[in-house]
Amino acid sequence: MPKPDIAKRGRIMRRSKELGHCICDPGRGCPCDIFINRGLCPCAGERPAPADISAVKLTRLVHNAGCASKIAAADLEGLLARLPPVKDPAVISGLAAGDDAGVYKINSGTTLVQTVDIFTPCVDDPYAFGKICAANCLSDIYAMGAIPRTALSVLAFPSETHDGEIMYQMMRGAMETLEKARCSLIGGHSIKDNEIKLGFAITGTIEADKVVSLETAASGDMLVLTKPLGTGVLSFAQQIGRPHEAGLKAAERSMMELNKDASEAMIKTGVSACTDITGFGLFGHLIRMMRHSGTAARVYADKLPVFEGALELLRGGVTPGAVERNSEFAGEDLIAANGVAEEYKNLGFGSETSGGLLIAVPQQRYKTLVSELNSRGVLHSTVGEVIHARAGSVELAMSGHTGEKMQLKNETETSRREQGCCSEASGGNEARGTADASMKAFGELIGSVTASGKIDKRVKELIIFSLTVSQRCEPCVAMHYDKALAMGITPEELDEAAWCAVLIGGAPVKMFYGEYLKRRAAK
Repeated sequence: MPKPDIAKRGRIMRRSKELGHCICDPGRGCPCDIFINRGLCPCAGERPAPADISAVKLTRLVHNAGCASKIAAADLEGLLARLPPVKDPAVISGLAAGDDAGVYKINSGTTLVQTVDIFTPCVDDPYAFGKICAANCLSDIYAMGAIPRTALSVLAFPSETHDGEIMYQMMRGAMETLEKARCSLIGGHSIKDNEIKLGFAITGTIEADKVVSLETAASGDMLVLTKPLGTGVLSFAQQIGRPHEAGLKAAERSMMELNKDASEAMIKTGVSACTDITGFGLFGHLIRMMRHSGTAARVYADKLPVFEGALELLRGGVTPGAVERNSEFAGEDLIAANGVAEEYKNLGFGSETSGGLLIAVPQQRYKTLVSELNSRGVLHSTVGEVIHARAGSVELAMSGHTGEKMQLKNETETSRREQGCCSEASGGNEARGTADASMKAFGELIGSVTASGKIDKRVKELIIFSLTVSQRCEPCVAMHYDKALAMGITPEELDEAAWCAVLIGGAPVKMFYGEYLKRRAAK
């Protein structure tokens, strides 16, 4: 930190004292608390010394982390309902639609899709936050099926009290993600603020007749979700000093991932509707989709993909405030069946940051969507269906306890016939005899071995995956590959684990794994 200009400091402070107010912040006196506590005069241009960025904990500097910092859905909708309508005929989708992004037709060949998003840090690392923020802001464009083109940044930062290197790392991470999306950052705006906030206004393009909206879901559609849930509760737990490290790391990796591939898959398929899951939670966004499309939905709690530790935290009373706000927005539109545990309700109402796409797809195109998602390596789960019921309502049930037979399965699983020995053992069926009792006991052994202990659950899954590859048991490899992806393990990490198996088993194992990957890509 350069030595302060004492003469400049004295001149500035004299002016402030004569006025009885700080010239930079009339709400403060002079000397201000920053000068008293840290010996810095911000009005004289004095800034804090460079900090150890690795020691910075961004989530400790904000009240609400990530998309939980957004205004409650009920408050927002009440405000928007009072605003005058926009009558421009070029507006294809705007405020009234309440969609993820606005759509504006310039001419027969040019249609713009525009969105803006800004929120507080949801992770402690500035670089990671920048990547997550950019991915989250791009998600609205992808949810509409558009291609992002340009971005403008919106930045709020306490520059008088915190090292500017934090801003640099945030923007560096964001620009890397924007570059990956082939979206050009062309400008922006920044302001001083007591809380760190970052966001982007994104402009994309699309053909007018190919816009995917949230208001066109139809009865009979299958509901497919492309990322696990739980980012909000995991971030909140980090804020209050009760972090679940493995779950948070998996969530961070997921939040940094673009929804680009999922968007391309749904466009190629041709789907009914889509929305991305962010601040209003799964249930809040789904209820908005149902209200605007005049339909209803049934969601299966036991089919929801969840980051490790999220349900455990919710069971332990770590319930963020966003859960309450989003629950109030839903009101009586969420109808939970008997036997659905409270943590599943709270999970669905929890705020998500850079969540996945929730896609409503006609049944006749469902297998095509699954195939397109698989071919791009997109994690996905079939979580429910659009049904005939009171418009705007969402029924929450367990898949084995509904009045109708559920014609779907979670796409993070394969059929039981294909899953192999590990899943047969962990099926959880009640024993009907000696063999079944043994199988149940074997399943309990598997559950005990794979749980986090001295080695965390994620590392154990990589070890088990390597062992299944070495044994060349394709059903087991397929099951553990999907299970690992659902835990946030990347394909690159799985490939490294497979090479450990090759090291021991040699060329036959290498050939087996290569052929398995080819068959997986072809599905």
